[in-house]
Amino acid sequence: MAVYKEEKTNTWRVIYRYTDWNGERKQSQKRGFKTKREAQAWEREQLNKMGSDLDMTFKSFVEHYTKDMRVRIKENTWATKEHIIESKLMPYFGKLKMCNITAQQIISWQNEMMNYKDHNGKGYSPVYLKTIHNQLSAIFNHAAKYYNLRENPCVKAGSMGKKKNREMLFWTKEEYMKFSEAVMDKPISFYAFEVLYWTGIREGELLALTPADFDFEKYTMTINKSFQHLNGRDLITTPKTEKSNRVIRIPKFLAEEMQEYLKSLYNVQPQDRMFPITKSYLYREMQRGSKESGVKRIRIHDIRHSHISHLIDLGFSPTAIADRVGHESIDITLNYAHLFPSKQVEMADKLDLERSY
Repeated sequence: MAVYKEEKTNTWRVIYRYTDWNGERKQSQKRGFKTKREAQAWEREQLNKMGSDLDMTFKSFVEHYTKDMRVRIKENTWATKEHIIESKLMPYFGKLKMCNITAQQIISWQNEMMNYKDHNGKGYSPVYLKTIHNQLSAIFNHAAKYYNLRENPCVKAGSMGKKKNREMLFWTKEEYMKFSEAVMDKPISFYAFEVLYWTGIREGELLALTPADFDFEKYTMTINKSFQHLNGRDLITTPKTEKSNRVIRIPKFLAEEMQEYLKSLYNVQPQDRMFPITKSYLYREMQRGSKESGVKRIRIHDIRHSHISHLIDLGFSPTAIADRVGHESIDITLNYAHLFPSKQVEMADKLDLERSY
């Protein structure tokens, strides 16, 4: 690399050579530095980046992390990561050297995040705190695994927040029936919530449904995609996990309702979205229906919990429920254990019986 002053503009220029991924030697330059010191600082940072030297700044390493990871992650997932990195991590760690960031600095950052309050006096939720910490830790793990960083300082600092945000809320069947009557005046709302409650699919899976996903002779519904609205664009992506690709058997009454709904749509094609609405529309309808019916307000995602709790009441096993909703059975066991009938009395009675012999 070399630093030159450009007399005409009274600014500084850096010319540098590098080897690209094909092994070819290339030359490039960057102009417009106001001082020689700025040009030299940028030059040093580029040398560190090209050599994957962890003496580079956090900001520069994030460029490596982005290049390595972005193509491996779904666009909507990366958008969430990018927002966290830019708004929650870069302001605190951006100018610090990767190799110098300590557990104490991370604890100080955690304290700021935990003490944050917006203009309404509301802080970040425990789940969000854990999410942003996990993203920071993921960056350091990447540095340790692939770029020879000695250790991940997040491990020493410990985590913050928690995985679960609050007590799980759900509707009973009776509560849902009251709600569904309240939104029946808008067919698209009524049928959308019918699918959500009686199948337990995710919101994005609902919004991606097409007529081709239904087999009304076999009473099945195929889940193989998800809908996202990102940066002003509608995106159809793969489902959340591999386990989420599934075929669901639907009750006959729901199959009949879906056939009625499809008949009401004008010139709908097999690959058209059946519910061309947004998540914000569903949110508003959720508020309206809850208020008019008098049932407690829950999140859209809690309708999925409602379906699962209803299946538990009907006596189905965690494995059977997991297959239907696209979860691992261990997740059903851990997250809904309190809803399954307790076996403690039966266990104690059998132990008593065994001891008496």
